[in-house]
Amino acid sequence: MADKNILNALTFDQASPLATVTKTKPQYGALTPRWLARLIEFKGLDAGIYRVNRVVEGEAPLDVLCNQDPKKADIPQGYVPYETRPREYALNAISTILNVDTRVQDVYSSPYDQTAEQIALAVESLKERQESQIVNSDDYGLLKNAAPGQRVKTLKGAPTPDDLDELITKVWKEPSYFFAHPRAIAAFERECTLRGVPPVTVNIAGGTFVTWRGIPLVPTDKLLVDGLRNPKGKSGKTNILLVRTGEAKRGVIGLFQQNVPGEQGRGLSVRFRGVNDQGVASYLLSVYCSAAILADDALAVLEDVEVGEYHDYQ
Repeated sequence: MADKNILNALTFDQASPLATVTKTKPQYGALTPRWLARLIEFKGLDAGIYRVNRVVEGEAPLDVLCNQDPKKADIPQGYVPYETRPREYALNAISTILNVDTRVQDVYSSPYDQTAEQIALAVESLKERQESQIVNSDDYGLLKNAAPGQRVKTLKGAPTPDDLDELITKVWKEPSYFFAHPRAIAAFERECTLRGVPPVTVNIAGGTFVTWRGIPLVPTDKLLVDGLRNPKGKSGKTNILLVRTGEAKRGVIGLFQQNVPGEQGRGLSVRFRGVNDQGVASYLLSVYCSAAILADDALAVLEDVEVGEYHDYQ
């Protein structure tokens, strides 16, 4: 007599080879929203060079007379002096070569085009690097190019409301955004909770951000913690940026080359390089980018921010 506990039916293992599997596109876990690159203003260039012409700084660009009767005093004369050697920003190229076996493309491109998916993931990788360079480049990165007088040390290590207020004194002319690693934002929120001043939130460009003094704190993992995007330990040091963005505001702007051949996005080029004797198709992907700080007070940096301070709120 058969065992009543054994189900005499087709099993899942036997049936699954006949079933249609619903598949996703390739999922790339290292991708981020890239809020910094989305929120700062970008300017397209015609010839890959951007010159920042500055006025020589002083209390006022030109002496003027304030008098009810100008006939009784000499009106000051002069002109507004410019820097004689203004800084020029040349676009940098971030490039990679993508190879795709044409036999794979021919045979395994349903339901997703293999070449298109490979290019899409490669483009995302370039954009991640582009945002990282805007922050960390030795040439034009915001961290390295902040003026000495625009750098502030934390009072005690953890980012406090007082520290962010100090940054605001450095970028008080229409500040746009704080940028910080998610761990630094969490550390700031803990300090606010400790003091009983929880920050309010705001919705911008489809994202929800906490704010301080009405200025959004925008997360980016390109502001590294101890040199890492994703640190494993609880403690670590990082930086927080406060930025005014926009050319009209004499702020921080991103730069890109417009109208590049094979354009697939802002300053992004995808070019087919041909097929070799082994049937491998090759594509050159490049993004041309830089960033400029139009005035020293467009950017301030809070340095030595400790992200590992925790509190007992009881």
